[in-house]
Amino acid sequence: MIDTANTASKKRGKLIVVSGPSGVGKGTVCGILKKNKDKLNLSVSVSATTRAPRDDEKEGINYFFKTEDEFRDMVDNGCFLEWATYNDHNYGTPEKPVLEKLEKGINVLLEIDVQGALKVMEKYPGGVYVFISPPSIEELRNRLVGRGSESAEEIEKRVKLAEWEMLQRDKYDYIVVNDVLEEAVKKVAQIITA
Repeated sequence: MIDTANTASKKRGKLIVVSGPSGVGKGTVCGILKKNKDKLNLSVSVSATTRAPRDDEKEGINYFFKTEDEFRDMVDNGCFLEWATYNDHNYGTPEKPVLEKLEKGINVLLEIDVQGALKVMEKYPGGVYVFISPPSIEELRNRLVGRGSESAEEIEKRVKLAEWEMLQRDKYDYIVVNDVLEEAVKKVAQIITA
């Protein structure tokens, strides 16, 4: 369990969790926020994964690359804020680096799926939870089709999951509709600095 007590001598950083359905643009929103990380006193959490690194990915920058055994040991030892299996690979948010940054007064941004965010809410109720919402499910479907990276069957699975995810949005502190990207980024930045 994360200690949420503030120290008298130093202000703790804020844990900012941004999530929403696949295709909603949360990665794009967070990518723009990352470019302004110094201005926002922001550090981006690095996830651990069991999948192999892609050519342009670097250890400790894009992911912490782990074997199945290493990842399982981390799970067994309670090292994650949250973790999940997706497409036969494990992904998780290591807790220790997040806590260290928060203790130093640095805000930490987690960009994770809704299931992961719900797990973090249980473990760290003092975080700031932002749900990035599409203007509508139909617009989300159009964005997924427009990406051209998934089959029609995969798109329908993602849309069905998105319908469930949209029902979870009232559990978040803030709901930001990503209709106009610049406005969505501005709103999330304002939440971070508030």
